[in-house]
Amino acid sequence: MSKARIAAHFQSSLAALAEAAHDDALLQTANAIAETAIAALKAGNKLLLAGNGGSAADAQHLAAEIVGRYKIDRPGWAAIALTTDTSALTAIGNDYGFAEIFARQVQALGRRGDVLWGFSTSGTSPNVIAALQAARALGLATVGFTGARGSAMAAHCDTLFVAPTADTPVVQQIHMAAGHAICDAIEHALLLDKVTPEKPGA
Repeated sequence: MSKARIAAHFQSSLAALAEAAHDDALLQTANAIAETAIAALKAGNKLLLAGNGGSAADAQHLAAEIVGRYKIDRPGWAAIALTTDTSALTAIGNDYGFAEIFARQVQALGRRGDVLWGFSTSGTSPNVIAALQAARALGLATVGFTGARGSAMAAHCDTLFVAPTADTPVVQQIHMAAGHAICDAIEHALLLDKVTPEKPGA
């Protein structure tokens, strides 16, 4: 019985990934996200990433790919997961409420020209929506990653990547596949152009 359930999960994941791989509009969206990130990093700006639960792990994972490396040895580029500073998260949550834990960090760390990636499989996470709103108010580019039920998130995003499934674990798998593909595009674009991002104000 468990073997059949495991096989069914693989089949569900495979079907969603195959649909994503053949969806030209979705591929164009991923490419637009990559181009936004490339432009920001070229200009010496940074990426901010936020999400809850498994999406927090996705944010941290992809920030690490940008700061460290994806596949190619190269200089580190600026990306901050807003999910990792427990002192900031608990202080903000205690003083202002859980819905403000990312928005307050965006207000403190975000600058015009930066990019916020917000991950919410439902598209309704209040703290992710608040962060996107704060980012827009400051002039950051806003990018969302969600699932098939999260289209309302588009109102807060310049670009929204919608995984073609409503199954939360599969949505997260597609987000990570898309994130890795975007990291690959970023590395190749910046390295082919032989660009070392300038420090802000340089």
